[in-house]
Amino acid sequence: MTTRHTAGLCAAVTLVLTLTGCGGGDDGAKPSAAPPAASSPAPAASADPDAAEKTAVLASYTAMSREQMKAYRQADAKGTDLEKYATTEALGQIRNDLANMKSAGTVVRGELGHDAEVTELDMEAQTPTATLSDCVDLSAYETYDVKAKKVIPLPTQQPLRYVMTATAQRWDGRWMVTDINTQGGTEC
Repeated sequence: MTTRHTAGLCAAVTLVLTLTGCGGGDDGAKPSAAPPAASSPAPAASADPDAAEKTAVLASYTAMSREQMKAYRQADAKGTDLEKYATTEALGQIRNDLANMKSAGTVVRGELGHDAEVTELDMEAQTPTATLSDCVDLSAYETYDVKAKKVIPLPTQQPLRYVMTATAQRWDGRWMVTDINTQGGTEC
């Protein structure tokens, strides 16, 4: 199995994120005759006006990754909703991985760890675009040979944690993953 094939399989990203935001606002306090006993800092207002869009990008990426892992667990896209979250180019990458897996008689088992964030967001572009960076953790990831009924170990040069990037675009009011780049990521 080649490193490229393994890296492609590593794109099977099951992303579990809990997104929280800080909201600020007027606490409705009215002036009083007595000075306050202690001064405390005012709640911080959200400094990121694009927080809602970034949350939507991550939600779409998470859903696509979940569906991608479903496909990789059976080496087949049947029964998944990949088309809802990935465009033709990204789907082509996934389908290529699935064809290689089917040919090799492998499936994915185990889980991937993730720490994804939106690193760039261009809402002014004709087609709004986002770039994501994801620190992928392979420590619980397995490629399984269904014919030999055994786990195929990762190549020794494969880092267990590396950075993967993806691109998403906003089409008809929803974010779609347009590209997944599993190559050339640095360790994280």
